[in-house]
Order: sequence, then structure tokens, then C-alpha cells
Amino acid sequence: MSHFFPLFMLLGGLCICAKVQAHIDINVQACKTNDTDPEDMVELDGDEMFYVDFNKNEVVITVPEFAGQWSAPGQAQTAQANHQICINNLNVAVQAESSPPEEIDAPQLTIYTRNKVELGRGNILICSVNNFYPPPVKVKWTKNNVEVKEGVTLSRYYPNSDFTFRQYSTLQFTPQKGDDYSCTVYHQGLTEPETRFWEPEFRDESDIGKTVYCGIGLTLGLLGVGAGTFFLIKGNNCS
Repeated sequence: MSHFFPLFMLLGGLCICAKVQAHIDINVQACKTNDTDPEDMVELDGDEMFYVDFNKNEVVITVPEFAGQWSAPGQAQTAQANHQICINNLNVAVQAESSPPEEIDAPQLTIYTRNKVELGRGNILICSVNNFYPPPVKVKWTKNNVEVKEGVTLSRYYPNSDFTFRQYSTLQFTPQKGDDYSCTVYHQGLTEPETRFWEPEFRDESDIGKTVYCGIGLTLGLLGVGAGTFFLIKGNNCS
């Protein structure tokens, strides 16, 4: 987001316009409830800077190394204290407002692979759950209609600029012919669980061979037409 502020100076009629770049800093603090774990994280312009691991009581820096050295001293202890304040404030607010209904936004699902799909080569399926409110969401994976729990991960909640959230679940898998996978998401904004399906697509070697032969045949055919046209023109010139 850029804002332009005109600065006028009487220097022989010279007008100078300065450009000021604005940045968006987001700090998410989530209380622990029956359905969600506590969370404390900071984003700058959409990039996560750090988050607090409440189980280990430590700060995890997520800024890449090329951005330089960066730290958040004392943030873990501050997050623990803020979490207790968050719980107290939440209880007071709920009682004061007589448990008002929350605004609910249903999630949007997308399923895709991290890498190019190759037969028999390990890969990762990603189920993107976006634009939902409030947390939590539950994600279930299946392979050939059988639930899969091994090799499954679920990320933390990430904030969007419109105050909704996004979350990612991954599944490690090895693509094989005939397999099919699904990602099912449960959320209170959905009238029923929503599912996205994915299955690997491979080109058969015989199809590749047919394509090659057709290409060669087409090339030879074009060469034949070209040669015939050449000799026809030469013959007409001779006569």
C-alpha cells in the first residue's frame, strides 16, 4: 500500500513529491479453548516473522537467513502472560454480551501436489483450507476410500487481511496407477463436510510411442509433399 504526500518547496518553482511506503504488521493472539490451541504469531506484509511454541515455551524465528539476524527476546514469556489475559478477557466479554453468535465464514478448499507427479517417486499432497472463520477446522485424508493418518501434517492458523484464516494440511505419498486420494474438511460454516478428490495422471508409454510415430510420419509426409512440389515446378519450367 503506497501513499503519496506532496511536499511543496519554494525553490525556483520546484515541486518535490515524496513517496512513503506503508507496511502492515499483524500480531495474532489466540486463546486456548476446547477446540483450539493457543497461538501467538507476527506477520509483516504477509510474511511470517515468528511464532511462539507454547509446548516448548520458546520463540521460533521463521524469517529466512538472507534477511539477516533477527530475534524476539522475552516474547515467549510475554505470550504466556498474554494468553492468560486473553482467556480472562474472553470470559468477561462472553458473559457481558450474553454469548453473542459469531460471524461464520465457510472454508474454501484446494488440493494440489508440491512437485511434478512422477510414477513411483515420493511427493506431497497439499490441502489448502482458506478464508474460514472462526477456527478450528478438522481435516481428514483418504487413500482409495480408506482414512490415512500416517504422513499427515496440519499447519498453524495463518491470518488473512480480512480477518479470516487459512490452514494447510499435507500428506506424504508415492504416486501409483489406480490410486485416488481425498481431503475432507469439517467446519461449522459447512452444512456438511466438503471433500476434494485427486488422482495421479500418467501418460502411457504406448501413447508416447504413438505420438512419436505420428510425428515422424507427419514430417515424412510433409517432406514428400515438398519434394513432389519441387519436381513438379522444375518439370513445368523444363517444358
